[in-house]
Amino acid sequence: MKPGNELLFLALGGSGEIGMNVNLYGCQGKWVMVDLGMTFADPAYPGIDLILPDLAFIEERKADLLGIVLTHGHEDHIGAIPYLAADLGVPLYATPFTAGLIAGKLEEEGLTDEVKLKVVDMEGDFRLGPFGFRYIPLAHSIPEGNALLIDTPYGRVFHTGDWKLDDSPQLGDPSTEAELRAIGDEGVLALVCDSTNVFQDQASGSEATVREGLDEVISAAEGRVLVTTFASNAARLKTLGHVAQDTGRKVCVAGRSLDRILRVSKSVGYLTDFPETIDFDEAMQLPRREVMIIATGGQGEYRAALARIAFDQHKLKLDAGDLVVFSSKQIPGNEIAIGRIQNELAAKGIAMITDRQAEVHVSGHPGRPELASMYQWIRPQIIVPVHGEMRHMAEQARFARMCQVPHGIVQKNGDLVRLAPEGPEKLGEERVGRLVLDGDVILAADGSTMNERRKIANNGVISVALAMDDNDRVVGDVQISLEGVPVEEDRDAFLEEACDAASDAARKNSGSESKLREGIRLAVRRCATDWTGKKPVVDVLIVRV
Repeated sequence: MKPGNELLFLALGGSGEIGMNVNLYGCQGKWVMVDLGMTFADPAYPGIDLILPDLAFIEERKADLLGIVLTHGHEDHIGAIPYLAADLGVPLYATPFTAGLIAGKLEEEGLTDEVKLKVVDMEGDFRLGPFGFRYIPLAHSIPEGNALLIDTPYGRVFHTGDWKLDDSPQLGDPSTEAELRAIGDEGVLALVCDSTNVFQDQASGSEATVREGLDEVISAAEGRVLVTTFASNAARLKTLGHVAQDTGRKVCVAGRSLDRILRVSKSVGYLTDFPETIDFDEAMQLPRREVMIIATGGQGEYRAALARIAFDQHKLKLDAGDLVVFSSKQIPGNEIAIGRIQNELAAKGIAMITDRQAEVHVSGHPGRPELASMYQWIRPQIIVPVHGEMRHMAEQARFARMCQVPHGIVQKNGDLVRLAPEGPEKLGEERVGRLVLDGDVILAADGSTMNERRKIANNGVISVALAMDDNDRVVGDVQISLEGVPVEEDRDAFLEEACDAASDAARKNSGSESKLREGIRLAVRRCATDWTGKKPVVDVLIVRV
């Protein structure tokens, strides 16, 4: 597919899901990419931490790709860059803070000289072929949240990225209503818009109110206080620095990602007034009422600082009478992991406060009042919901129609959409999918490796080894080992029967080596199924003697 005299839109990630945002715009034979994010794995991917987008569509057309433009520095918008950008062979464009985060990622992977990173000033503009880009600052929970105003021969696109409205932002200087209205006055063809909080009837709220809520909660605490939040939420870090000063506490930071965000923020002029931090040893020596720990791990990540502290695997310790504040929203799907940590804290007599008990968190995404305001100011001809599950995007399209946006289209990953001329119109479906980062190797999420691992995780594995002579007679004893097969107390009896089954199958399946191996495999698996109801993976090794 090569774009003609038209404006095309194609999501390779982030439409029909929250996370892994990758969007393509096509015009006059050329493509540009907006964002290149990843998402975190769930239990359906055993042994996997990161999920990456399958970029096969644009990799096959990378000669026509002009560049990758990044809206902001959250992992679901930049996290796949170290793994996929080098193969695309095009420059990256980002504002200073986002570029700082990307540069660190590229350096860690040894890619600094292989990927060209171009820093664009806030509110800066540049051209890529038929596309003109201008950064439009919007409030979010990370420095330099930006929309992109994309000029094309067929109209302008306002691509919001992640955003909210905040009259008292703690970081940055987001665009005013007047500035956004002026963009609308000049005409906008399409609004490509964040759908995350479309079901929220209230506005997301200001970061300023979080400071008041945290002041109240932490000033009342008698022991140590640990506050956990998203590491990338630099606005919250600024708030927490003020809260520590308000409540007379020293700040200790636990988590490499927090250290990185603080370092990059300060390098480009943010968080310069953040208080000097203390190390773990000093934090443990100070009176309990004088310490505030900021830690990663509020979503239940088992290797993050909060989990290690909760399970006594960290230099920092919490005891009965201490307080943990979850200054973040619980992401759907993380309930079990978070509950595991909260149960461990509760068993130690540690108090906990979440956003359900006090105003200790506000979202970085727009509720319905904010969406309505954006529609009124920008006045697009077309709404293209992104950054949401299908229910979020369908509801935003419906809500936009209620707010007098003339046209809309609900698309999903892989839907090729013509925005102009004569749009919006779905033209067809292109290949999309998921990749997994398995150690240092990138694999298909539903390829043979992952399918085999799921089978092993669900059913266990049995290894069978036997020696046979040239007359296909078993020599010596059959050896069987097993992992994850639920025989427990009956293990010896099961192994005896499984060995007999393997020997019998060896005698009955003379012929080709493959037929012999398959006969033994099926016999041992039938034995395991009879004993357990499971169908373990069975691997057979035949040694000729």
